[in-house]
Amino acid sequence: MRSRIADSVPCTVLLALSGGCMDAYSYLFRDHVFANAQTGNILLFAVNLADGNLPGALKYFSLTLSFVLGIMLADLISRKKSALGNRLLPVSVLFEALMLFLTAFLPGSLNAAANMTISFVCGIQLENFRELRGHGIATTMCIGNLRNGTYYLDQYIRTHSRPYLRRSALYFGIIFLFAAGAVIESKLIRLVGTYAIWFSSILLIAGALLMFREDRAPAGDASV
Repeated sequence: MRSRIADSVPCTVLLALSGGCMDAYSYLFRDHVFANAQTGNILLFAVNLADGNLPGALKYFSLTLSFVLGIMLADLISRKKSALGNRLLPVSVLFEALMLFLTAFLPGSLNAAANMTISFVCGIQLENFRELRGHGIATTMCIGNLRNGTYYLDQYIRTHSRPYLRRSALYFGIIFLFAAGAVIESKLIRLVGTYAIWFSSILLIAGALLMFREDRAPAGDASV
């Protein structure tokens, strides 16, 4: 049943927009750090460590560690079968929204804590939402989506098979939504500063409400 309430185009739209918002917020407002981009964080950890800059190394290591802990928590939630049942997934999304809401109150002197919180939330979201209609996706980063979208586009060019084109459009559509979220967040930062992250919280709350509704709806066709 997990696939039915998570495997939803409207929910994916909201989550991808939120993913772009989080990354833009951490970079533009919180010390120019990409909370989602763990490849870059691991690279910068290694470079700072090689230079003997332990505070700098720990800064980037803490982001990756927070991301890993988010994945582990999401995995724990997915394995727990409590009285909440299928509602555990939207509850975890509401938890993400709450964490981001509280992040807005952290002052600039605690940017490291703010970015760790965002990385933690990104880890939860990445682990909980890995598929859309049977295709592996990511709503907090673009590299996997870019690879898959390009692969299916290449297959369409070679074969002219429309299913390949639809799959390519799905991946590039998620990338577009991620970028759109970043654009919106950049505008909001100029208007409301630290509270711009609340837009991401609002998107997650809307996604959770959709999941609660879909949990009660009959399963439909999920083909692409």
